[in-house]
Amino acid sequence: MDRAALLGLARLCALWAALLVLFPYGAQGNWMWLGIASFGVPEKLGCANLPLNSRQKELCKRKPYLLPSIGEGARLGIQECRSQFRHERWNCMITAAATTAPMGASPLFGYELSSGTKETAFIYAVMAAGLVHSVTRSCSAGNMTECSCDTTLQNGGSASEGWHWGGCSDDVQYGMWFSRKFLDFPIRNTTGKENKVLLAMNLHNNEAGRQAVAKLMSVDCRCHGVSGSCAVKTCWKTMSSFEKIGHLLKDKYENSIQISDKIKRKMRRREKDQRKIPIHKDDLLYVNKSPNYCVEDKKLGIPGTQGRECNRTSEGADGCNLLCCGRGYNTHVVRHVERCECKFIWCCYVRCRRCESMTDVHTCK
Repeated sequence: MDRAALLGLARLCALWAALLVLFPYGAQGNWMWLGIASFGVPEKLGCANLPLNSRQKELCKRKPYLLPSIGEGARLGIQECRSQFRHERWNCMITAAATTAPMGASPLFGYELSSGTKETAFIYAVMAAGLVHSVTRSCSAGNMTECSCDTTLQNGGSASEGWHWGGCSDDVQYGMWFSRKFLDFPIRNTTGKENKVLLAMNLHNNEAGRQAVAKLMSVDCRCHGVSGSCAVKTCWKTMSSFEKIGHLLKDKYENSIQISDKIKRKMRRREKDQRKIPIHKDDLLYVNKSPNYCVEDKKLGIPGTQGRECNRTSEGADGCNLLCCGRGYNTHVVRHVERCECKFIWCCYVRCRRCESMTDVHTCK
């Protein structure tokens, strides 16, 4: 590495250190940058030069073989967030600054990452779930020496019912342990009442994401017997697809609970008449109401819905009435040209027709 490159790297590290000092709370989410990093870049940079807090760097140095799984977990969470909210007013958009600024210098989701809203709750939950899912998958695939299949389920089962545990059950407990170790920042290390409330909220939502992965564990079985009689079955536990986990967390988001902005012994519901109703560890919690995502707010980095494509016939969130917030929509015709009715001609080429179609596209005013 030449002198100019070394100087550039030193400046980048100094910038990152300054950001950690100035914004220790916001720095929690900068590991998410690994989800948009180019393939192989985190490994080349090494743990010391990644946008991680001190605890995460130390864990990364001790377990560098987990770095690809951490990046894959971040990628899973980002991808699922964007998929679940692709038709909503807030569409889990990555900020332009996050992709153009030095690595990790700008939070991936901008304002939403520290706003304490329902959107913050979903981001933290889905990212924690993504990390559990990725690390657990890596264990089951045999990519690591310190974890593999869930050995607690070996040699068990029910002889009377004709099945036994076998195969390779996903060791979700290891994935959850690592997710807690990597993501959960001790509240005692935080100053300021507001920061403590937001951190407690984020820690709870991290755990809610992990619980979603554990809750949707399913049992798969394979039959053994003469001519497929299924006299005996070998069964193992496996994680659900991450899409299914995303759907569960989206449902939790829709039913999330607003909590008080004051913590005494534990977090409480904001509404006094509801405080006797317990808060469960798989509930998503938020402190502040969501801003207006209908209109652009440059200060908060909210782009608004102007120009977003909508569905004129839908009554759902993607419908022009809801997505455009009552402002109406523009319609323009788009011409599509493609090859069609292709036939193989002996010998030896393919002949196709050139087909055109016209489609109405509706965008919010």
